[in-house]
Amino acid sequence: MAKKKLVVLTGAGISAESGLRTFRDSDGLWEGYNIEDVATPRAWKRNPQLVLEFYNVRRRDVTKAQPNAAHIGLAELEKDFDVHIITQNIDDLHERAGSTNVLHLHGEIFKMRSEKRMSPVHEIREDILMGQTDTDGGQFRPHIVWFEEPVPMIEIAAEVASMAEIFVVVGTSLVVYPAAGLVNYAPHGIPKFIVDKKIPYTSSSTQNITAIELPATEGVRQLQEKLKAFL
Repeated sequence: MAKKKLVVLTGAGISAESGLRTFRDSDGLWEGYNIEDVATPRAWKRNPQLVLEFYNVRRRDVTKAQPNAAHIGLAELEKDFDVHIITQNIDDLHERAGSTNVLHLHGEIFKMRSEKRMSPVHEIREDILMGQTDTDGGQFRPHIVWFEEPVPMIEIAAEVASMAEIFVVVGTSLVVYPAAGLVNYAPHGIPKFIVDKKIPYTSSSTQNITAIELPATEGVRQLQEKLKAFL
């Protein structure tokens, strides 16, 4: 018998428990920086050195971080379900936990590309330095979707969501668009779950979602138990 297709949308809350913070933790600041200064195309034009330094530190942070029980729990679901993870996170903790089907909506910290074009994309584990260029002469930049940039993977993610037989949200409160709109692509009437330590009333009431209001590590454990009912 074919495994049920389980689509999981994950956000910052799942990586936060591995020690990776985002700007939403503290009044629009990301590790002490204004988003406008380090995560927009305007910031790149104004001060590419600062942007590179900022993401070089993020890359080092991700290298040191380890997958937590929530990442591992979602990977374990592959034993019983056809799991597709759509993540807003730029880290590789899902992959390191063992998940085999991960779509990164907002890019990946261990990839870089020319500032002049979207592809090709290159692996990068060290720092990106000013003066490092691709074959087209363009300075290498992080392969990250900055604020004010389109989200190229959103259409593919919407298609994945539309094929879900169970839809789960972990570590995001469904307030960041366009990612938050993915829940609306999931077929009407299928089981839906949201795991987050603070769930807005509208998320759990208007969309017929089972709410598990816990941090990701605890919530995924409870989710695993609830999903046994669908085997």
